[in-house]
Amino acid sequence: MDGTTHGPDDARMAAGPGEAVGRAVTRLEDPPLVRGRGLFAADVNFPRQIHMRVVRAELAHGLLRSVDATAARALPGVVAVWTSADVAEIPSIPFRATKVQGLEPYCQPVLARDRVRYVGEPIAAVFAEDAYLAEDAADLVAVDIEPLPAVLDAAAPPAEFAPGLHTEPTIVRKGFGDVDAAFAMAHAVIELDLSVGRHSGVPLETRGAIARYDAARDLLELHGAAKKQHWNRDEIARLLGRPPSSVHLFEGHVGGGFGVRGELYPEDLLACAAALRLDRPVKWIEDRRENFLATNHSRQQRHRIRAAVDAEGRLLAIDDVFFHDQGAYVRTHGARVVDLAAGMLPGPYRLPAYRVAGHFRLTNKTPAATYRAPGRYETTFVRERLMDAIATRLAIDPIELRRRNLVATAEMPYPRPLDVLGSDVVLDSGDYAKLLDQALDRFGWKALRESIAARRASGECVGAGLAFFVEKSGLGPSDGVRITVDHTGTVELVSGAASVGQGVDTVLAQICAEALGVGYSGIRVVRGRTDRIEFGNGAHASRVTVMSGSATWQAAQAVRAMALETAAPLLQLSPEVLTIRDGIVQRKDGATEPSMTLAEIARQMGPNSPAMRGRTPGLTAEKWFWSDHMTYPYGVHCALVCIDRGTGAVKVERYLVANDIGRAINPMLVEGQIAGGFAQGLGGALYEEFRYDETGQPLSTTFADYLIPTATEMPALDVLIAEDAPSPLNPLGIKGAGEGGTNAVGAAIAAAVDDALGQPGAVTTLPILPGTVMRLLDRAAP
Repeated sequence: MDGTTHGPDDARMAAGPGEAVGRAVTRLEDPPLVRGRGLFAADVNFPRQIHMRVVRAELAHGLLRSVDATAARALPGVVAVWTSADVAEIPSIPFRATKVQGLEPYCQPVLARDRVRYVGEPIAAVFAEDAYLAEDAADLVAVDIEPLPAVLDAAAPPAEFAPGLHTEPTIVRKGFGDVDAAFAMAHAVIELDLSVGRHSGVPLETRGAIARYDAARDLLELHGAAKKQHWNRDEIARLLGRPPSSVHLFEGHVGGGFGVRGELYPEDLLACAAALRLDRPVKWIEDRRENFLATNHSRQQRHRIRAAVDAEGRLLAIDDVFFHDQGAYVRTHGARVVDLAAGMLPGPYRLPAYRVAGHFRLTNKTPAATYRAPGRYETTFVRERLMDAIATRLAIDPIELRRRNLVATAEMPYPRPLDVLGSDVVLDSGDYAKLLDQALDRFGWKALRESIAARRASGECVGAGLAFFVEKSGLGPSDGVRITVDHTGTVELVSGAASVGQGVDTVLAQICAEALGVGYSGIRVVRGRTDRIEFGNGAHASRVTVMSGSATWQAAQAVRAMALETAAPLLQLSPEVLTIRDGIVQRKDGATEPSMTLAEIARQMGPNSPAMRGRTPGLTAEKWFWSDHMTYPYGVHCALVCIDRGTGAVKVERYLVANDIGRAINPMLVEGQIAGGFAQGLGGALYEEFRYDETGQPLSTTFADYLIPTATEMPALDVLIAEDAPSPLNPLGIKGAGEGGTNAVGAAIAAAVDDALGQPGAVTTLPILPGTVMRLLDRAAP
């Protein structure tokens, strides 16, 4: 690395759209996809490969008495069958860095050892010559499990996890101010009991792992990687006793990530260990039932929250106790969702005192982790339901109540005495009231209320609601990018970021093009490969555009300065009078001569050039961007719903997402992110829920039981991208846009359903199912 730069000290980019930044240009990622040349995990194959099938627990909780693989091993074409004894030397899968202590005993082993703790837990792994044979052999593995009572309610008293350990590994506590004094002096106290159901990302592409050991180079490769390649590489190497330099992870195309794909799962380690031990490539592709049973779940929380307010409805304090259903084990996210929920619950509102206790509880369900807007989808629902309840109690218009409590622009940056993911919460910039007005105007709120009144008079059950949210993005502390111009003038950008379909290549190319002075479409972006760059932070926490984009800006500026410095004496001009346009160094005043192309400059800087004697050759720079704080995008969701009185079905007729992201590198991609995020939020609000019977058997294992919204359920969606509050924390003023479309959907639809029913506070649980709505309609009937 040739230097580090801290975001707040950078030279700022000029405001307004440039030649590349701010334009809705065509995605670079699309040509191979639309031509049928994409490379997904299932497309990866190697000579001599064998196939892995996992034998999974069929009971939610029990003592594992025996696993008999005799019949499976005897089946012709079966290469090996492993049980826990065969992988005893591989440690349990760890979690990423966290301040929360005491979670280590709750991590998941690669194969169940003494007991099973959820339906779908891996018990054995079968390796065979083809996938069908592997499945047949898996059916022959005999498993003896002595049933134990299943723990299914995270709000119930903790039970035993293992001897000497109970099912509450930790309680995440945060707070500030004198909460008890605030409640003692309050004009009113409002209390609610709210819950969010268990659902998660359901990617079009299920998980896949293809491992290969190259003995000639002593290299272990894992294909099908996503999201966190470098961290996964380091942990795979450590768990298998290898140096990280001998393990390479490769990301192809990814059919959706959403937080659940790309974590380090037992199947990844099993495939890698088998490739080493069996000396043959190993391929595993998850089927959809496995995806429902074994891939991370998320969301399930119950909040018992209360607020103290003055006579004008201004918040004095919030006190929240919530129970987070983590499922059976602590996976790689650790307690991140609980930490995010506790730290982000105050949202956009001024809050003098706050206390929260997040009970992190294990149950006999599929382990849980992050899913798009983790902890924020849940707490935005809780907080905005609380604001609606306050408005009802004090007979104040819900919009006016929010306006009275919003943090003002003059107070920015607005520090809270809280931390999230180890970073102090400092709301970096924002004009919350302005965006609220923009959203109401865009949605036509006043005219809409008149229309709703007319429709109700004709017998329709219609209503509107809104919700405000604050997101976090740009998780640091650092990210690096290397940019090189070769002797043909081609620009290569190598990043440790990852792509899960969000348009990373296009965005980084646009930023590079803007800073360097070249066309974006000719830039070659390389990412998702641990063999090309030593360090990387992948794609999570809406960080890529903020962190990788800022590093790209710095590296491209460095290459630009290097090119101008090299060209100036050759052109017999000062660097100050030169610029780069379309890859050509020329005078700023528009004169076309003298000039040099970047290709010519790169050749002048080649390893055989006399001018490079004593210097490192190459027109190249690698830069790291550092930021001590996250950025905080924010937004408003508005919903119009109509309820079918005969079935209880809720139809969302119109929806608006207004989102201030500081600066939009590519507005088209931002709109796509918001639309996709909204669809997932809609699923959690009205359709999606992983349910279990009283013994812990999952009841949602196919798309017949786990409903996701289709194009038919998607309403007319309007997206308002605001850029009124650029972040001061990075040179481009960027804030992340990946999760704002999801964040407040449940809260806004809940408010709209309340309004349609004419029953303030009626919705206390997500998803809002037809049966629940029918009961509420019956309750209101004369």
